[in-house]
Amino acid sequence: MSRKAYFIFNLVTGLLKGAALLSIVLWLLPRWEINIPVWGLIAIFAAFLTYEIVTFRIGRRALDKKPVIWPEAMAGRCGKATTPLAPDGYVQVDGELWHAFSIEANIDEGDEIVVVEMDRLTLRVALPGKK
Repeated sequence: MSRKAYFIFNLVTGLLKGAALLSIVLWLLPRWEINIPVWGLIAIFAAFLTYEIVTFRIGRRALDKKPVIWPEAMAGRCGKATTPLAPDGYVQVDGELWHAFSIEANIDEGDEIVVVEMDRLTLRVALPGKK
């Protein structure tokens, strides 16, 4: 997602969340006879604005980060099938859950696997000794 698209998305969703919060505070709470003083409203919206700014900055940094794992580093790693691969399912490699595709016949849950290659975020796996 580009920076401009990310900014527009966050702006629109922030406005929608702000409108929902405003409608709750100004419409719903008074119906239940809960009245918040003006200083309380200011504090609520200051906290909301702070939350939006912090999550925007953290999210932008996360999207700008380069991947830590590259395809060449994954090839040859061993793991275990957490679901049956017939031909696709999930495997656990180095404590992380990955979507995987078996390059051979079906692999049962609990079988040891070896990563043959990585295609985007999908691992192509085989049984050990059958690469």
